[in-house]
Amino acid sequence: MVDIHAYILLFFIWLISTIIVKALARNRTTICLPPSPLKLPLIGHLHLLSNKPHESLHKLSNKYGPLFHLFLGSIPCVVASSPEIVKQFLKNNEITFSNRPQITNIDYLTYHQDFSFAPYGPYWKFMKKLCISKLLGGQTLHLLLPIRRDEIKHLIKVISTYAAVGKEVNIRGEITTMTNNVITRMLMSKGCSENEDKAEKVRKMIHEMTKLSGKFNLSDTFWFCKKWDLQGFGKKLKGVRDKFDEIMESIIEEHQETTRKRQKMKDGNQEVAKDLLEILLDISQDNTSEVRLTRENIKAFVLDLFSGGTDTSAIAMEWALAELINHPNIMEKAAQEIDNVTGKTRLVQESDISQLPYLQAIVKEILRLHSPAPMILRESSEDCTIEGYHIPAKTRLFVNVWAMNRDPKNWENPLEFRPERFMNETKILDVRGQNNFHYLPFGSGRRGCPGISLALQILHTSLAAIIQCFEWKVSGEGNCGKVDMEQGTGVTVPRANPLVCVPVARLNPFPDKYLHN
Repeated sequence: MVDIHAYILLFFIWLISTIIVKALARNRTTICLPPSPLKLPLIGHLHLLSNKPHESLHKLSNKYGPLFHLFLGSIPCVVASSPEIVKQFLKNNEITFSNRPQITNIDYLTYHQDFSFAPYGPYWKFMKKLCISKLLGGQTLHLLLPIRRDEIKHLIKVISTYAAVGKEVNIRGEITTMTNNVITRMLMSKGCSENEDKAEKVRKMIHEMTKLSGKFNLSDTFWFCKKWDLQGFGKKLKGVRDKFDEIMESIIEEHQETTRKRQKMKDGNQEVAKDLLEILLDISQDNTSEVRLTRENIKAFVLDLFSGGTDTSAIAMEWALAELINHPNIMEKAAQEIDNVTGKTRLVQESDISQLPYLQAIVKEILRLHSPAPMILRESSEDCTIEGYHIPAKTRLFVNVWAMNRDPKNWENPLEFRPERFMNETKILDVRGQNNFHYLPFGSGRRGCPGISLALQILHTSLAAIIQCFEWKVSGEGNCGKVDMEQGTGVTVPRANPLVCVPVARLNPFPDKYLHN
């Protein structure tokens, strides 16, 4: 969300520009650009965006159509909000739109080595292949299954302590802690096993860095501000990255020492579950690797995984539980499905998910109605033509997934929470966005999210465990047992207010082995 200082600076830029520059008529005689609202000098169309940009762009698409053109400061942009047009960008012209724009704050914090925003080229291709084959591939996720299982059991244990005394629990806080712990242990369990304090420092530093990376920076929007740090980000960015760098260097050194000791003791025939940091360090020492990873590459990947794998999963689960509380019939149907598979003597496991189609439909419906990533951001690498319109190189593309998910042309009763829409075999859409561009919860194609499998494993299993073990009471007067569904601000569409409810134990007695292991 833009802070007050940015607003003040934008106001003065607008004031000065309107005094010295007359509004220029849009010139469409030489090239044919998509439709566009009237822009103001220098600031372009920034004044049309709110702190919920996906909603602002949706309103503009209702007026100017599913493909329109904007200038955010001096940055040319196009906005696509229909499956047919999105397909032309992300499939028919996928290579042209396989880059992401460079964001100054993110670029600095990630040592100019960020995988998520890296240009489409040798380094990005190598890291994507590495994620799929080793870091986030099926074999690694299987070997690290005990970590996810342990953290979900711990989450259930914590919520059970609240249920035992009839106390409210902050769902967002507890789920965020769980997802943070899963990512931390998957990344660096070996290196941090003897020093949890450092792991906690890493989590706090990454939270601070994530907040800074999302700040509105004038340098990204106005070409004449490129060399000026008008908002004082430079000192803040350097300070937080230096602290993160110091902690990570210490963790890497300890991790390497722990790995050396373990290698001397391990059984050569035993399959060892390496954590992700160990895998990355092994690759950095491999002289035959097509890309030699540096320490900066490794630290940037740690930032990527934390920023992409913690808050988004927690936001999706919080929305899911809120919808289920407001639709008790759906909650009960899901609980009954789980009971039929697991009985009432054990906690649901990842291996059970394939037998829980209604639970899978609930998750798909949540990712449609409350997608944590409401927009897909790309940038064109060369000129192209879409729908007869000229799209110049270096144009930013915003795919408004949030708007498409609410379009009655794409979905029947789109604002209704109805998991049954995904139960029909003809409606079981691929969450990977390969063929159907109505539904893109994880992006599409080459630049689609490489952590889909991990995200779905965490979402399905943790939500199933919460449904299996608890019913929920909404506290407060005047709510009629309903949870408010107000949407918060920002680019990840969180709830406006944390979900705070009283859990009621559903399984009684709860299996001791899952509470005390």
